[in-house]
Amino acid sequence: MTLLVFALLAYLLGSVSFAMISSWIFKLPDPRTYGSKNPGATNVLRSGKKAAAVLTLLGDAGKGWLAVVLARTYDVTWGLGNEAVAVVALAVFLGHVFPVFLRFQGGKGVATAVGVLLGLNLWIGLMAIGTWMLVAWIWRISSLSALVAAALAPVYAGAILGFEGSTFAVLLMSLVLIWRHQSNIVNLLAGKEGRIGEKKSPDT
Repeated sequence: MTLLVFALLAYLLGSVSFAMISSWIFKLPDPRTYGSKNPGATNVLRSGKKAAAVLTLLGDAGKGWLAVVLARTYDVTWGLGNEAVAVVALAVFLGHVFPVFLRFQGGKGVATAVGVLLGLNLWIGLMAIGTWMLVAWIWRISSLSALVAAALAPVYAGAILGFEGSTFAVLLMSLVLIWRHQSNIVNLLAGKEGRIGEKKSPDT
């Protein structure tokens, strides 16, 4: 029962959309009404307000990190065991992707996944970030960077954590991330995916 409560609280935390919060703070349009219509940092950046995008990025990553760190801190106290950390990690991520407060239409989950990885193990998170940055530096395509980092994250988790519950949670997150990037994959294969720094209209 306690594990279910932890999972529910993590899910609700994940459902808090910092794209919506930052847009409200900076008096920007609803991010679901322009660009990719995705409530995430990349789409908020299309508004032209970099500060709002940074707040969205830090907030979405921060909630993933916070949920996992709290679970790691109190799992023994509540007698839940390591599986609680894996459940909370997956719950906060799914809360962002399928938020109850936005009728289950959330972001793609990249920032929240990074926060979860950093919470699980600093090195796993840094390796995922490093992978994203390397791919972005070479090809300058954000979605490709996210896809490669997502594909390799379970490998990093398995190498550092071994085959435990948290590694399985990372694998599931990676599969969801790749699934959420379906349209990007189509554009990548067609050579139509936009590049980092490329100027676009907010409506594209």
